[in-house]
Amino acid sequence: MMGVSVEDEQDRLPLHALQSRRRPRSSSSPSPESSAYRSPRHKNTPCFRYRLRPRTLSSLLKYLILAIILCLLYGFYLYEPHIELAFYSRTWATDEIEAISPLAGCFDVSRESVLYNVSEAVYGPKKNEVQAGMMMRFGLDCYNFAGTIQPIPPSSRPPLGTPGTPWSEGRVPFHTYWRTDLRVFGPRQELMLKSFFATQDLRRTKLVLWSNGDLTHNEILKSYLDKYPAQFEMQVVDIPSLARGTELNGSALLAINDQKAWVDGDLIRLLLLWNYGGVWVDMDSLLTRDLEPLLEHEFVTQWDCYGERGTPLFCESSGATLLLSDKKYTALNGALMRFRKHSPYLCEAFHVINTSRAPRSGTTDWGSILYLRLWRRLVAGGVPPFKILPFCFNDGRSCRIDNRLPDPFVPDHKSGKWTMGLGLEKGGGLDQVLHKIFAVHLHNQWEKQFPKDGWIERLLLTQFDASLERAE
Repeated sequence: MMGVSVEDEQDRLPLHALQSRRRPRSSSSPSPESSAYRSPRHKNTPCFRYRLRPRTLSSLLKYLILAIILCLLYGFYLYEPHIELAFYSRTWATDEIEAISPLAGCFDVSRESVLYNVSEAVYGPKKNEVQAGMMMRFGLDCYNFAGTIQPIPPSSRPPLGTPGTPWSEGRVPFHTYWRTDLRVFGPRQELMLKSFFATQDLRRTKLVLWSNGDLTHNEILKSYLDKYPAQFEMQVVDIPSLARGTELNGSALLAINDQKAWVDGDLIRLLLLWNYGGVWVDMDSLLTRDLEPLLEHEFVTQWDCYGERGTPLFCESSGATLLLSDKKYTALNGALMRFRKHSPYLCEAFHVINTSRAPRSGTTDWGSILYLRLWRRLVAGGVPPFKILPFCFNDGRSCRIDNRLPDPFVPDHKSGKWTMGLGLEKGGGLDQVLHKIFAVHLHNQWEKQFPKDGWIERLLLTQFDASLERAE
């Protein structure tokens, strides 16, 4: 509450009126020093004095806090907030990202592997374009672009063993990895296997499940070994053996791992593709379409639709860079990747690992950050870089709220609609999109269950089962 006081009646008069009515001071007038003298408020001071009492201030703050809380709750009701903060040392960014070291020479003719034809793999003609050249954040642009990559008709597929093709050495292996010490391999993990056998050409591909322990006694996996003896195998990873013949041979870096299986998982995929070539697919993925049209390229994928357009804020006191929204240093993803056997791209990646700082535990230093560093070295060295598939090919969940794939772990919207009014029913808009993209990446959310009759179950899992039954 505001307090208002009136000090003197004449303070209400205009200045010229005060001057005309003022009387000369008599000698008997009390002096300013006299205790009887009370000087009126100076005529230039405002006539109203506002005083904010502590109790009033406290009440205003309470109402303000309550209003902010109500606004936030209403905002959460209307919108789904996505806030991601990442802190990077400016020294680290300068040394590890911005600085571009020369290539190791893996693309030199003198070092070209007899198992890798640079002229054909790097410079040879390709049928499909897999890079759009723009972010494709709006509407269904990315999904429609994926639809431009048409399936290869069976009559146009070269026989296995044809030189100069991805099938020159026979079936193309698809590699995946499971850490037996972190979680038991169960029905949820089996879904990736189902998606592979339901969507890929089993006459031309095979799936290899790698692990850090023996999985041969797992009943689920034994059933797949019995059913697909030529298309499925299990192997135990021996990292030192896989590193022989590379720059990492004998390195202490080979013993690094973490509880998230990020660092060792990122290294294992590179070593496996170096030794055997083929495709890497994360176990937490569901393949939705035959990847054969992509195999003419070597590639990684975008992490999401935001790419490298970050908003950096610098903290001078701590020497750190704060990135808002976009992933400036982690724009690339290896959840789905493809490289040929003894690819010089991988040779250069091993050189970057061997000549850099040891990876930080629980980071993508040997994954997303490594791919960015390698890409920058390649273009600086005049070498055409590997391809980068648009985000929706594998990670359609990672974009704007209005155009990303629906959350697979919550029930379908009660309206039965997806974005732009597209239907969730079989044959509807979402179903058509799933036939254009190549995989759905679930991001390690193993503890979550798919809702009954949700879009994952209805449009993917049911279709996987039906396809496998037809193949029997």
